[in-house]
Amino acid sequence: MPSSKKEALFIASLIALWYSSNIGVLLLNKFLLSNYGFRFPIFLTMCHMSACAILSYLSIVFLKIVPLQVVKSRPQLLKIATLSVVFCGSVVGGNISLRYLPVSFNQAVGATTPFFTAVFAYLMTFKREAWVTYAALVPVVVGVIFASGKMVGHTGNVHFLKGEPGFHLFGFIMCISATAARAFKSVLQGILLSSEGEKLNSMNLLLFMSPIAVLVLSPAALIMEPNVLDVTLELGRKHKYMWLLLLLNSTMAYSANLTNFLVTKHTSALTLQVLGNAKGAVAVVISIFIFRNPVTFVGIAGYSMTVLGVVAYGEAKRRFR
Repeated sequence: MPSSKKEALFIASLIALWYSSNIGVLLLNKFLLSNYGFRFPIFLTMCHMSACAILSYLSIVFLKIVPLQVVKSRPQLLKIATLSVVFCGSVVGGNISLRYLPVSFNQAVGATTPFFTAVFAYLMTFKREAWVTYAALVPVVVGVIFASGKMVGHTGNVHFLKGEPGFHLFGFIMCISATAARAFKSVLQGILLSSEGEKLNSMNLLLFMSPIAVLVLSPAALIMEPNVLDVTLELGRKHKYMWLLLLLNSTMAYSANLTNFLVTKHTSALTLQVLGNAKGAVAVVISIFIFRNPVTFVGIAGYSMTVLGVVAYGEAKRRFR
């Protein structure tokens, strides 16, 4: 087989693994948190980060996927710890939202990450984009408003046009918070680790962030989810696949991070963004078939508008960079 075909097949395999890992962990999170009786999003996130810490170490030290880097100073460690706490907030918020919202709506809200990234980039670095780039964010936000529902006035009365039948206000707030935290983390990462002397690649950054995340999440889980160990053990006795599901879910969480890094390495950041848009749409369709959550025409129109807005945003950033 020619080398070009081998490379294309390798990249296609990476993308397929990235899709399956991301969508798999998302659907398993939803299943565990909403359908299985395992209502502990903080503990679940701690399991994910524990797997990331162990498997990152094995991948870097033994498999040598990337060279091992070191933390060079106490200020750099503080920066990594700050990123880790923000990252924990985004993941925990996303997992909490899955208890209350369908995966389809969760993904639609998550697609507004570029909007929050642009806002935080401007507030923290005064970095401005071309007006076309900001204009492309309008359908991203409007799409989510349509998907969640909107208020319309008619003859003095206010009617609610239903977009998402499974809409839950607290879940929506947690989902928006998680999306904003994810965007804040990406901007903060660019600021804190931008100098050549402190720059870490994604794999090493995950290796150093994961243990800190576990240290932060462990007391939080014990305080905010005090019966987590008793319920988890009880579920383990009642359902023979409980531990296997937790192990598979945590391994998929690491696989999603690993393949994200590898796809970016072998393609480009822009390609990753475009593929990510398509991945969100695929996750929405699959979740609707699996969980049978009802959707309306207004909801579908909102999801479509959001995805198209994100695609337009990516294209505008590429052209007016």
